[in-house]
Amino acid sequence: MRIVLLTRAGCAACGTARTDLGRICGELGEGFDEVDVDERAAAGDPALRGEYGDRLPVVLLDGEEHSYWTVDEPRLRADLAP
Repeated sequence: MRIVLLTRAGCAACGTARTDLGRICGELGEGFDEVDVDERAAAGDPALRGEYGDRLPVVLLDGEEHSYWTVDEPRLRADLAP
């Protein structure tokens, strides 16, 4: 998936980012995946939590960190423009 939102349960900022990203992606015809870093770590893959766990939510675009703590809407829209 092109856009991935890294989150964790109980994170209020993650909920806001999910809502913002859903609105933006919906307007642009893009989808996104959501990955809970704690669930991934519990499943035996602690790398995402180790790398990003202290600055959630994190938006990844094409596998690279795009923004964290909030969705950088102007930048994301510009980067997704054709």
